[in-house]
Amino acid sequence: MPVAASADGPVQDAVLAVLTADAELMALVKGVFDWVKEKQPYPYVVLGESIETPDNTHDSHGSNTVITLHVWSQYRGFHQARTIVTRLRALLEHRPLTIAGHRHVATYFVSQQTLTDPEPPGDIRHVPISFRVLTQVSP
Repeated sequence: MPVAASADGPVQDAVLAVLTADAELMALVKGVFDWVKEKQPYPYVVLGESIETPDNTHDSHGSNTVITLHVWSQYRGFHQARTIVTRLRALLEHRPLTIAGHRHVATYFVSQQTLTDPEPPGDIRHVPISFRVLTQVSP
């Protein structure tokens, strides 16, 4: 049986690779980032928080990783952010991922929420969207 290994970093790397390689998504945003520089132009996507829990079987080590992406927009209303979220779902939901050191089992959409940043000037839209990625450590 392979040794247990965290899927958190490799899942994030795989998601970042899929998103940045997609021309349609990249035409909608000014970038997809793990870290955002100050004064980054809108709209953009940030790879955010993740939670990894074990998903082992009697003969294999696995992980259940929930990763949250954040869509940021200054568009008046949520149309632009929702369009970006729709593309994220098309790229990730029930789609295979190439994850270093792990076998991809499945990716499921978990949730999304529309938010307006209350800080002045109050013109920033934020949509966190989460996906559950199930993996097993590769032999």
